[in-house]
Amino acid sequence: MKIIKYKDNDPEILKATEKAKIIVADLDGTLAVSKSPIDSEMSKLIAALLGLMDLAVISGGNYGQFEKQFVGMLNCGEKELSRLYLFPTNATAFYRMNASSWKRVYAEQLTKKEKLDIISAINQAMSETNLIPNEHYGDVIEDRFTQITFSALGQNAPIELKSKWDPDRKKREVIKKLIEKRLKGFQIAIGGTTSIDISRKGIDKGYGIKKITEVLGYKKGEMLYVGDSLFKGGNDYPAAKAGVTSISVGDVNDTKSLFKSIISSKLKTS
Repeated sequence: MKIIKYKDNDPEILKATEKAKIIVADLDGTLAVSKSPIDSEMSKLIAALLGLMDLAVISGGNYGQFEKQFVGMLNCGEKELSRLYLFPTNATAFYRMNASSWKRVYAEQLTKKEKLDIISAINQAMSETNLIPNEHYGDVIEDRFTQITFSALGQNAPIELKSKWDPDRKKREVIKKLIEKRLKGFQIAIGGTTSIDISRKGIDKGYGIKKITEVLGYKKGEMLYVGDSLFKGGNDYPAAKAGVTSISVGDVNDTKSLFKSIISSKLKTS
């Protein structure tokens, strides 16, 4: 396992990027501010990157969130988009460009009973703690088909409120433990700024790496993972644990600087 903290012009990072044939990236906090669209600069950088190499994006968000936050903001030709791979809900689904439209390759949906069991456990946990705010912005419990996501302030909460509610993750750790008491055999992971994602056991960013090797044929040594939560317990950590060299970015601006460096390096060697 190798995690490199991002620094400008770090020789270790430059060496890692030279070896990479595909970049695998987190979405929230890495490519975009949480639940917000990517900005125009990031859109241009991704277009340039796709002109040189493949990019896979793995996130806990569902495909609708990908469309709203990411795909809809890109200004790329079909050739570039054919090199982009989308893995929503932590790779329990996979979409790729085919004949000018995004096609779902697979989806591993939860059963009705699994969903009911998860929702019941969340509701019980919520009733046992006073940590959940009374005011919500949108759904607190969202059925993403292949996972259930709990968002303490609601899915549409303003980012300024979300970033202040649980910056050290301690509130969600309490809620997570309460859910775990009542729910066995599922993956329960803290994600984003206010959310907890629940899916079948073994579903995390490491599972996404496994699916990339199986479906796209890349070896782990050919991948470079980029994420903002690569600390132990963070939702990006399983990607590094799976054996992929990973770069820990502090925010979207770090990712932009990294992408500029990768693009420059690839242009010199092409």
